Amino acid sequence: MTEKILVTGASGFIGKRLIKKLAEQGHSVWGMFRYVTGRYVLGESFESVFADVADYSGVVQIVKAIQPDRVIHLAAISAVSYSYEHPNEVNLVNYLGTINLAESCRIEVPDLKQFVFAGSSEEYGNQTTFPIKEDVKANPNSPYSMAKNASTKYLQYMSVAYDFPMTVLRPFNTYGRTENLHFVTERIMSQMLRGQEYIRLGDPEPSRDLLYVDDHVNGYNLAIKDDKALGEIINISTGKECTIRELVQKIAKETGWEGEVIWQTIPKRPLDIHRLVGDNSKARQLMQWTPTVGLDEGLRETVKGLRPQFSL
Repeated sequence: MTEKILVTGASGFIGKRLIKKLAEQGHSVWGMFRYVTGRYVLGESFESVFADVADYSGVVQIVKAIQPDRVIHLAAISAVSYSYEHPNEVNLVNYLGTINLAESCRIEVPDLKQFVFAGSSEEYGNQTTFPIKEDVKANPNSPYSMAKNASTKYLQYMSVAYDFPMTVLRPFNTYGRTENLHFVTERIMSQMLRGQEYIRLGDPEPSRDLLYVDDHVNGYNLAIKDDKALGEIINISTGKECTIRELVQKIAKETGWEGEVIWQTIPKRPLDIHRLVGDNSKARQLMQWTPTVGLDEGLRETVKGLRPQFSL
């Protein structure tokens, strides 16, 4: 069954892939963009609308006009490190922006079927039991994760108070970018593909559950298939972990890089998560979601996508 779907953050890493996938399935898709020169994407398969999620009146107008069946809210400032220096901006966009969109839907879209929110594994912070299940107490430890967790709690309040049809997906560390190379996997790759003799990184010991972009996108696609995900918080994770040191070794093998890593040369965050690996049994049971791309294969595909940028 085709539906009207509004996707915020449509120019982002996940958004632009998701709107394409949804359109290919025959849905009527609206991509919501915050106007930034060169960042928005125009396409024949979806409609483009423009608003900043921090602007309540602009969001209300769009939601009221479209009357979406489902909303997938991806718009966010996503770099954790950026949030330490810009906490007000990050909370304005990530937390207040979520409230603006959710409340607009509650008031203006009486027949809304589902509001899917892009939560984050960062909400868990440091835990003591692994892999991490959705029912553990969140322990956010950055402005970014605080804003994400506050958004999750607000949506849970709306679910209880108004029977608001929310779903929170918590994807773990996703890779596969060919632009915006700030994130750790792509940052390592870009330094190696430049042929640098030395690359500079931080702590080699933290471990992460690394999720390939295609599996991440498929999580949203399956979350809207039926009502089993309504009212739920669901991890999108592989259930496997890799230390930063091991990640460097794998990427060096894929790129053929033979230089030297200089560790502990990136300033430490005020707080950091030592180990982050998620239990994905809930996603498997409720959504029949399962990761399909292993880490070695995903890194190989990402290197393949990035290499042309560094071969000029």
